[in-house]
Amino acid sequence: MKRIVQRCAGLDLHKASITACVRIATAKDEEPYQQIRKFETTTRGLLRLRDWLAAFKVELLGMEATGVYWKPLYYVLEDDFECWLLNAEHMKNVPGRKTDVKDAEWICRLLEHGLLRPSFVPPKEIRHLRDLTRYRKRQIEERTREVQRLQRRSSKTRASSSLRC
Repeated sequence: MKRIVQRCAGLDLHKASITACVRIATAKDEEPYQQIRKFETTTRGLLRLRDWLAAFKVELLGMEATGVYWKPLYYVLEDDFECWLLNAEHMKNVPGRKTDVKDAEWICRLLEHGLLRPSFVPPKEIRHLRDLTRYRKRQIEERTREVQRLQRRSSKTRASSSLRC
């Protein structure tokens, strides 16, 4: 099969760890150079992963969209690499993948041959605007709840004072 990406990485994400596989193309008939390593999901671990990927001059990296665990990793790596968030549905029906290492390697192989397409992740500016909009909405809702609570309290106070007369 024709190799499209010369230097790619596949990342298998979990809550506490990330398994990364880097594949670098060699001569046409040879198997690509491959290295696999595990990293923690702490800030220090994410920065180590970024430096490790930079040392290999990775062109493209793919990660499976696993809950919300992909977000910190994506945000750390998006400035330095072309990051693809991949739909788990596109990769799940492959038999024999039972370990994190095999998952990371499989993602990397699919990327290398151009067999995956990325999910849409809005640009930084849009994500920031969304966060601000959601925060504003929460603040308005919180203010409304507080006003309603005060109105209920004052109406109960008036009702109880009219009963005393």
